[in-house]
Amino acid sequence: MIGAGMYRRSARETRALPRHGRRLLAIALLTCATSTYCFAQADPASEPTVLALAKVLPAVVNINTERVVRRTVRDPFEDLYAQFFGYYRARPREIRQTVQSLGSGFIVDAEGHIVTNQHVVERAADLKIKVTTDDGKNYSAHYITGDDKTDLAFIKIDAPGPFPFISLENVSPNLLGETVLVVGNAVGYGSSISRGVLSATKRDISVDNVDYKNLVQTDAAINPGNSGGPVIDISGRLVGISSAKMAFTPQGVPTQGLGFAIPADVVRDSVNKFKAYAEKHPGGKNPPGGEETAGSNAERLLGLQLQNLSDDLSGALGYAARSSLPSSLIVRRMKSALSAALFFTAWATATLIRLSRSIGS
Repeated sequence: MIGAGMYRRSARETRALPRHGRRLLAIALLTCATSTYCFAQADPASEPTVLALAKVLPAVVNINTERVVRRTVRDPFEDLYAQFFGYYRARPREIRQTVQSLGSGFIVDAEGHIVTNQHVVERAADLKIKVTTDDGKNYSAHYITGDDKTDLAFIKIDAPGPFPFISLENVSPNLLGETVLVVGNAVGYGSSISRGVLSATKRDISVDNVDYKNLVQTDAAINPGNSGGPVIDISGRLVGISSAKMAFTPQGVPTQGLGFAIPADVVRDSVNKFKAYAEKHPGGKNPPGGEETAGSNAERLLGLQLQNLSDDLSGALGYAARSSLPSSLIVRRMKSALSAALFFTAWATATLIRLSRSIGS
């Protein structure tokens, strides 16, 4: 009996061995699969942020704008003469000055339409726009339209497509705490990336006396040149457009990690309006403005910085009220002794002429 029992127990153990072996095999296979998954996750090429950037970078552009500013200038002696005698002897002349600025943007369709910030391309009377894509190709572009309220502008590449683009059909849900990536031409370094989280939504701020409404906030670094570039999530969907950075509070307290972007839904709605405008105006238009005036050329020719003597300035300097004084200028700065000598020579000459006319009358 004992022998038979031992035999039966041995038989059960024999029948159990295949089942136990299958368990061991399953554990071994699961271990191998887990190890393979871990190795795959350790590969930087498979990181979600890397994959997201691979989707959007071909559509991000650096924008270089060049505008010609018209300035009206006068001979500095004419300013002095007019202060004493009440009229100018000659007409002012107009000069042109070229001003350049940098920004970012991204292509929104295969035809090469680009959305960017209005302040990147604003105030241009004779505007030249150059865009550079991530692969280093340069294109000319022209301004179509823009909106000062949303700080968005619409431009188009002057070349046939198709171009890679960021779709506005499926934008990010903009969830608090989600990972976001800022892409753009930071301080002239093209295709720069910074990473952070979505810190807040529906922010109203004022930066440099400019009011911004309904923005999203992030702690990802937004630097000069990022304006107009995309902010995306790790799926490559648009979160917003980089617009402003608050370096100091209105009280002058320095801050960190306060960047703001125009939300993706506002961008999408604006682009739809811009496209409707572009269909009606195929040639586009230039933005208004661009005319700047300068009342004096004294600094360039004589090294003098002149300023009108306003009522506030008169009070601060302890002078009589401006209403009791003739139209007056003050000299803010003289760059050299020669500047001072030329100024006082001109002033003395004009004073003598004025006195001689008064005596003669």
